[in-house]
Amino acid sequence: MKLSPRLAALSGAAAAGLIAAGTAAAVQAAPPSPTPDAAQARAIAAKSASALVASRPSYLHASADEAFVQKQVFSSEGTQYVSYERTYKGLPVTGGDFVLATDSAGNLKYASVAQERAIGNLATTPKLTSATAEQTARAQLKTVTAVEGSSLVVYTLGAQPALAWETTVRGTDADGPSRLTVDVDALTGKVLRTQEHIVTGSGTGAWNGPVTLNTTLSGSTYSMKDPSKPTLVCQDAATNTTFSGSDDVWGNGTATNKETGCVDALFGAQTEDKMLSAWLGRNGADGNGGYWPIRVGLNDQNAYYDGTQVQIGKNTAGGWIGSMDVVAHEIGHGIDDHTPGGISGSGTQEFVADTFGAATEWYANEPSTYDPPDFLVGEEVNLVGSGPIRNMYNPSALGDPNCYSSSIPSTEVHAAAGPGNHWFYLLAMGSNPTNGQPTSPTCNGSTVTGLGIQKAIKIMYNAMLLKTTSSSYLKYRTWTLQAAKNLYGSTGCTEFNTVKAAWDAVSVPAQTGDPTCSGSTTPPPTGSCSGQKLANPGFESGNVSWSASSGVITTDTGQAAHSGSWKAWLDGYGTTHTDTLSQSVTIPSGCRATLTFWLHIDTAESTTTTAYDKLTVKAGSTTLATYSNLNKNTGYVQKSFDISSLAGTTASISFSGVEDSSLQTSFVVDDTAVTLS
Repeated sequence: MKLSPRLAALSGAAAAGLIAAGTAAAVQAAPPSPTPDAAQARAIAAKSASALVASRPSYLHASADEAFVQKQVFSSEGTQYVSYERTYKGLPVTGGDFVLATDSAGNLKYASVAQERAIGNLATTPKLTSATAEQTARAQLKTVTAVEGSSLVVYTLGAQPALAWETTVRGTDADGPSRLTVDVDALTGKVLRTQEHIVTGSGTGAWNGPVTLNTTLSGSTYSMKDPSKPTLVCQDAATNTTFSGSDDVWGNGTATNKETGCVDALFGAQTEDKMLSAWLGRNGADGNGGYWPIRVGLNDQNAYYDGTQVQIGKNTAGGWIGSMDVVAHEIGHGIDDHTPGGISGSGTQEFVADTFGAATEWYANEPSTYDPPDFLVGEEVNLVGSGPIRNMYNPSALGDPNCYSSSIPSTEVHAAAGPGNHWFYLLAMGSNPTNGQPTSPTCNGSTVTGLGIQKAIKIMYNAMLLKTTSSSYLKYRTWTLQAAKNLYGSTGCTEFNTVKAAWDAVSVPAQTGDPTCSGSTTPPPTGSCSGQKLANPGFESGNVSWSASSGVITTDTGQAAHSGSWKAWLDGYGTTHTDTLSQSVTIPSGCRATLTFWLHIDTAESTTTTAYDKLTVKAGSTTLATYSNLNKNTGYVQKSFDISSLAGTTASISFSGVEDSSLQTSFVVDDTAVTLS
């Protein structure tokens, strides 16, 4: 029994509302404490990077006329990524960007530099007028509806630096809507580069079934706007108006209904937001908590992101195509756009976005009746009546190449995703998975053992934090190897070697800038890589095998168990209170491990914006997720985390619930498992 009575439990409804310089020279900066937090680490990295840049190291290829502008600092798993842009005689340099990766003490780990040669002495007076350059830019589109403006830049992505006019135009091309940036040589009028910014790719939804949405209540009106991410809204594309109503019930389950389309789209976006936070430590799609409006109603068999919005079109049957992987793919383009270097090029942008679609599906882990996790793209929406849009484990099954060749950078961008999607599947699942996923052929006849989806997306994301405007398949090989080294190099070379093996398996060749890993590899398994390792996982033996606060493991009928009679009920008092629950588990070396548990959150808090009461879930010292009163739900939801990084150790699986001084929140955990594979 509890030491003090809980407040009555509420059965709440849905919440309202490069070059690879490979430099590792130390940048000396003493941290303010032995273990700086993320904000301190970013500040230290920014200061150290400024000192290094001021010394103008040779790998920056800098001249006396160049200056450097520090941009955003990203943190991920102990590595800080400090991004820079440069100017030449006061003009922006397209292709002058670079990223300096440091540890938490400010020591340089890696430099990723787009510019390959010094600019030298370049005249900055144009021969062409901006109006002439705009005419050239207009000619790149079939129709033009707007010219966003032109600016003079120094262009360094070609064989030689050049003065250029950079113009962005909107309109249509042969494939549909376009927002195109065109660099025109300011002396000769030659088109140096074109960069396309449009990249395609409680309610009842059509693809996800009954779902819980985080919406906003203002006065007596509910709207499809996320209360904690106000720029994440779902709108009618015909009017750019956010769906609203007098109740908090949305959609009718019919795929042709726009509001139903918005149920699916908003649910997918909010699920991706949770994945970004829990798995990657990223705050929103733009890295600063921001999103773009999602608009349902595009009159085309398509969906796209253009830098300002996500448009959701329809399939040939007229159903809006906002399935989870399609929406997460389009937002993935936005993530790509808002990491260093902008949208990936040379045929890589679609595979980059596909990795976020797959990761979001696996994070959601929906049952087979809705959108279960897989490595097919758009299989639920049946875009043109012929099934999936892309197949990540065997791209050739849908006519896309499995293997890289020198022609890939000039291949149509969706087909060019084939080798990258194949690489990601091999990295995550391997060539012969044991978890029910399909086998995957390799281009070199090799066998690859996967790392799990969570490690795969972490490596992909950390590679994107090294990205520059010179991105390509060859650069991504180098960046993902460095990302694996940054993330896991201190514990051995297993992850690094798997990244390398997966690229070899899709025929992306080794590069001179590839890093090496000399640490010891993870030893062979010392125990069976099968079975479930937690004792008393469903608490049905009572208060045994777990260390728990008084009254946490209980049969109290105030909250139902997920199964059986016992569960772990943390908090629920409505007063300042902390409850804990933990158990140590040994994971044999070389094994993959997945933590799963069922979670129900019930609260008397009415806020839709403030997390007053929190549950933190950890594996060892790593925080896997934080939940709060904002995540309340009517039943249990299963959570799943890859904890394979703990292989070869004994670590604590722990839950800590912290409640403030008023209004109860109950965090109820049941049917836990640590499953080996």
